Amino acid sequence: MIESDEMVGASKNGMGTSSPHVEILIPPWWAEAAEAIARAASQPPVAFICGPKNSGKSTFSRYLLNILLERYKRVGYLDTDVGQPEFSPPGCLSLHIIGENILDLMNTSLKTPERCFFYGDISSKRDPEAYLNYVFNLYDYFLKEYCSYNETENTGNSMPPLIINTPGWMKGTGFDLLVEMLRYISPTMVVKLCISTRSKNLPNGMFWFDGEQKGQTVVIDVFSAQQDSLNRSVLIQKDVRGLRDRRLFEYFKQCFPTDTNISTNKELAYALASLPPYILPFSKVKVMHLHCQVPSNEIWHSLNATIVGLAVSTDGTVMSRSTPWCVGLGIVRGVDVTEGLLYVITPVPLHYLRSVDLLLQGFVEVPTSLLQVRGCVSPYMSTNVLHRISDKDL
Repeated sequence: MIESDEMVGASKNGMGTSSPHVEILIPPWWAEAAEAIARAASQPPVAFICGPKNSGKSTFSRYLLNILLERYKRVGYLDTDVGQPEFSPPGCLSLHIIGENILDLMNTSLKTPERCFFYGDISSKRDPEAYLNYVFNLYDYFLKEYCSYNETENTGNSMPPLIINTPGWMKGTGFDLLVEMLRYISPTMVVKLCISTRSKNLPNGMFWFDGEQKGQTVVIDVFSAQQDSLNRSVLIQKDVRGLRDRRLFEYFKQCFPTDTNISTNKELAYALASLPPYILPFSKVKVMHLHCQVPSNEIWHSLNATIVGLAVSTDGTVMSRSTPWCVGLGIVRGVDVTEGLLYVITPVPLHYLRSVDLLLQGFVEVPTSLLQVRGCVSPYMSTNVLHRISDKDL
């Protein structure tokens, strides 16, 4: 293990000290790489972070974000990891514009995205084409909204840098998707996180080009943060499913005021069971099943007790190649087919819900612990109505 006097402490390089009980040690080669990215180009960098799973991509991305915020007022963050997203719940691809340092590099926190798409699964393997379509759409949105030249402002301030964090799927289709993203985005900097098991690392150089290399991309190979006495990478294994469930816990905890004392799954389950849901008429929404087909007579029943993406279609049609953007997630608490009503629990504010005209159902599941509520009325039936989204509201 590398000794602590060879590392950069958490209080340096814009890291912050809000969590003194958790010490993050940044190796000097990470600090050098981040500084090189921040100072290399005359224009704000587009940094593409890639490498095998558990190699430190997310932590390095957070650290780089803080380093860039020392020089820029805001930094774009494009998250393409649907299984373990940085600032969004599982199943989402999102673009964030960050203006404040990440104070705790060990733990992520939910943030309101600038733009979000609900992919509806924790891996891109189920529909690679749709996955790439969402990634490209988010990048195009960033270029359109934030990278146009503004004559009234300094160019460096009007064009924020961009960090692109990627999943750790490096083989087969995962590798092909990574290549397609690199070719489309053409980043100025590519950071390849490497581990001591060379067979799991990405190829050397600008591997995404066939034959002649193009562009001005700088490739930086960076080893994972921790090494043992034999210079072998020490990878921290994650409880991936537990992390996803905790992220969903934090997301739906937003249904309640911030001072509400909810700290366990059981407490949240009971709180959601007693929360009056929104009522949404069938006539106001369409349903899109993202990765499967459902018989027409079962469409509404299939939504009960599931997580759905609350989306806004771009052209009002479901069958086109449009990319409906997502305002948030909801749990369908009940379905009344006779009355044509859905009962939805969501932290999304009403003024955003008014624009929702599409429900996206995928395979992101409600954590089992939130479904099991004993000794009270089942939370997944039509009761305790808080507010009906009426024709006037919509």
